[in-house]
Amino acid sequence: MTDGTKTEHEAVDTTAHEARIITETGIDARVAGIIEPVLESIGFRLVRVRLSGLNGLTLQIMAERFDGTMTVEDCELVSRTMSPVLDVEDPIDRHYHLEVSSPGIDRPLVRKSDFNTWSGHIVKVDTSAVLSGRKKFRGRIAAVTDDAVTIESDQASYGDEPVIEVPFELISDARLILTDDLIRDALRRDKDLREGRIPEEGAADEAGSADSAEQEQTKQD
Repeated sequence: MTDGTKTEHEAVDTTAHEARIITETGIDARVAGIIEPVLESIGFRLVRVRLSGLNGLTLQIMAERFDGTMTVEDCELVSRTMSPVLDVEDPIDRHYHLEVSSPGIDRPLVRKSDFNTWSGHIVKVDTSAVLSGRKKFRGRIAAVTDDAVTIESDQASYGDEPVIEVPFELISDARLILTDDLIRDALRRDKDLREGRIPEEGAADEAGSADSAEQEQTKQD
């Protein structure tokens, strides 16, 4: 018999396998489909995959542990694990660099729980369709429901609505804006997580300078 109180492990498990609401397209989506289950099998979850022209061609895998932490050693572990998987599946037919990184403090928000975790902080949101006459929004996360996030503008322009409810299904991209409050809360949260303490409700869920590990990936015919 239990008292109904969740342990830290149980609380993490409730969002560990939560599906992302912002996902990739094209070759990025193909890579994500290959690596996401492998990441979860070793205790990580995918944040984002992006193939860019940086350094010739770079495949960036952004990931984190289920509790939101991500160290340089974690990045190296993910890199060592993903490299042979990508060699076998061969989703990219050219020479490229593999870069594994943490989301960083000004992280992308890709799951509904991310918006809850960072409630009160400033976010930049792009939508896939016009909403109230525009497709770009910036402001403080004021409220989160199962279907939408409410954003209070921190720099409203004339004619713009100061408060807007953005449906999750319309969000194509979302990222936190770096502020002193965000840095303070993120670092405090990260310290609490690393020391095994459960952070207060509403505090930032992930810290981090953008730790990363890079290696060169060569594809052969």
